[in-house]
Amino acid sequence: MSEFLVIVESPAKAKTIERYLGKKYKVKASMGHVRDLPKSQMGVSSENNFEPKYITIRGKGPVLKELKTAAKKAKKIFLAADPDREGEAIAWHLAHSLDIDVHSDCRVVFNEITKDAIKESFKYPRPINMDLVDAQQARRVLDRLVGYNISPLLWKKVKKGLSAGRVQSVAVRLIIDREKEIKDFIPEEYWSVEALFEKGKDEFSGHFFGINGKKMELKSEEEVKKVLDAIKGKNFEITNVTKKERKRNPAPPFTTSSLQQEAARKLNFRAKKTMMLAQQLYEGIELGKEGTVGLITYMRTDSTRISEVAQKEAFEYIEGQYGKEYNRTEPRAEKKSAKSQDAHEAIRPTSTLRDPASMKSFLSRDQLRLYRLIWERFVASQMASAVMDTMSVDVSNGDIVFRSNGSKVKFAGFMKVYIEGTDDGLEEKENLLPDLSVGDKVKSNEIDPKQHFTQPPPRYTEARLVKTLEELGIGRPSTYAPTLDTIQKRGYVALDNKRFIPTELGEIVLQLILEFFPEILDVEFTAKMETSLDDIEEGKIKWVKVIDEFYMGFEKNLEKAEKEMEEVEIKPEYAGEDCEHCGNPMVFKMGRYGKFMACSNFPDCRNTKPIVKEIGVSCPKCKKGNIIERKSKKRRIFYGCDQFPECDFLSWDKPLERTCPKCDEMLVEKKLKKGVQVQCTACDYKEEPQN
Repeated sequence: MSEFLVIVESPAKAKTIERYLGKKYKVKASMGHVRDLPKSQMGVSSENNFEPKYITIRGKGPVLKELKTAAKKAKKIFLAADPDREGEAIAWHLAHSLDIDVHSDCRVVFNEITKDAIKESFKYPRPINMDLVDAQQARRVLDRLVGYNISPLLWKKVKKGLSAGRVQSVAVRLIIDREKEIKDFIPEEYWSVEALFEKGKDEFSGHFFGINGKKMELKSEEEVKKVLDAIKGKNFEITNVTKKERKRNPAPPFTTSSLQQEAARKLNFRAKKTMMLAQQLYEGIELGKEGTVGLITYMRTDSTRISEVAQKEAFEYIEGQYGKEYNRTEPRAEKKSAKSQDAHEAIRPTSTLRDPASMKSFLSRDQLRLYRLIWERFVASQMASAVMDTMSVDVSNGDIVFRSNGSKVKFAGFMKVYIEGTDDGLEEKENLLPDLSVGDKVKSNEIDPKQHFTQPPPRYTEARLVKTLEELGIGRPSTYAPTLDTIQKRGYVALDNKRFIPTELGEIVLQLILEFFPEILDVEFTAKMETSLDDIEEGKIKWVKVIDEFYMGFEKNLEKAEKEMEEVEIKPEYAGEDCEHCGNPMVFKMGRYGKFMACSNFPDCRNTKPIVKEIGVSCPKCKKGNIIERKSKKRRIFYGCDQFPECDFLSWDKPLERTCPKCDEMLVEKKLKKGVQVQCTACDYKEEPQN
């Protein structure tokens, strides 16, 4: 008989931890929560200090029965759910169900699933932290009060199946507000003047800087004309050369938010996918003879802190792999957000020695890509700063000054391993200038003025939205992925070219919530509520007081909305064609993946069709049909014949109507990292890439 019972959340963890702890320990999984608020009713008593009514989750009866049987045989029980508020709440619910004293040393936590970390954590069991439990309970009760009161109103006044939540409503508001900014944006004209200079055999470019050393912006063609008229001849002179050495520091190790952002930029992963893969890497991967090992530390964190043990191992690895000069020589001040709870370490590999190359045979393609990202980011964060040689040159013709900036890497430092991505995909590149000195004469081979217009702010990608929510203090690491998933499932927003656009339904629901429940959509109010939840966690305030203060105003707004909210009729948008099954008109509907056509006679007729987008190209295979844009099950765009299944032509690259001038076969547009390139599908004919 096992002396000790350990209860974790998932079977994957259970298997690994049992092997580390030995024969005296039996490890079982609760499969997440065993108790929760009922789905069929509010489950919160506003008349009785918001006391929650917890029930055993449907389907969890057999799991709980198995745990109770094992608990009776054990000398002592340890609750080892995840090391966060949610995990603490799971441990509390288990303690209640298994009659465990919450004040006893029954709780163990670990930030990584490795042998040393697990064994160390069992040396220091502790009581359940009720402040953590109360913070999670407050969030759950708060969201239940909001969701289970506003949602039925929306069902009655708008349509069935809608929902409202604190964080999701603010996320939808940000997307809708951004769309309004884009629509209201008025472009402003501005000009740039680029010049190509020559010194001997060397050429370098520069841009118009100003007049008499003072920076000047060009806002009209008339201003440009004055500048060009003031330039006398092609001879210019170098009037200033500034050389500097600039340090560039690495990005810190990942937090949950920064991991989601960088995985979106570099790997094209959705937030939900990133967290799913990270969970797998954390819970453990089978590594042959080594057995199942957790490869990364806990993936829900807002801290960039790194343990001394991990720093030391990274230090030794970097010195052995790259050389002593690549190790950072002094501590780097870590930026810590005022909103950070700093409860756990940053996301990092559990061992630097497990480099991505050595893990390749054990991981799936996507697991490996995410692990490589986490490993490289962590190793780079522990390396020396990069050193850049920069050079700024003023090139003058009379009073007119052009400026040219150059840089080159003097010492790569962390850049040898990893460089952080950017939202626009543009990374800093070397730009080498020739050896120039004050007084040198150069010629301008070309002066090119260009007209530009300011651009509206970009629509939110998942990465940008997560970053904005984090900066505003809305939600916490564990909430971002489910929030983005929910607002798409409800049909409030859709993704267009990987950017969020609001739907008509989203705008209607937002307007109603804004009218009757303005505090739910108030960014400052929502951020303040998150701070209050943090205060509960730290024992500064009781959770019932926080809920009570919120509910006093919310209840009044609820009564007003019940009386005054008018019903909204969402008029169908007709597609202009009839259903081939029943003859009723087809209408456009908005689903999770965008618009589609559906029969207006739903639910009697459930016919749906994708919206066909023709590209104006005849099918090169059957010569009868036309090529249309389609989407695969994974939402990837491809091109096929509209005569399918009679004609099975398909292409991942966009076909063109014109044919190859060399062999008369089909030309396609091949997507590159930046821009597209026209090329032949049969021979080596290629055209210059276009941005």
